[in-house]
Amino acid sequence: MPFIQFDGGKMTKEKKAELVAKLTETAQEVLGIPTQAFSVIIRENDMDNIGQGGKLLSENHK
Repeated sequence: MPFIQFDGGKMTKEKKAELVAKLTETAQEVLGIPTQAFSVIIRENDMDNIGQGGKLLSENHK
């Protein structure tokens, strides 16, 4: 069973549904595996929980 993981920022339910559909569709086209075989997990990350270059992303995006 193929597994797709996406890490990103906060999204609406509608955006998540669109992302899952498009990721699954593209992976199915590339790999030739039925869409029903794919599982997708979306991990939403707050910018206070991610660091880059020694600083929190929330500090870099003020």
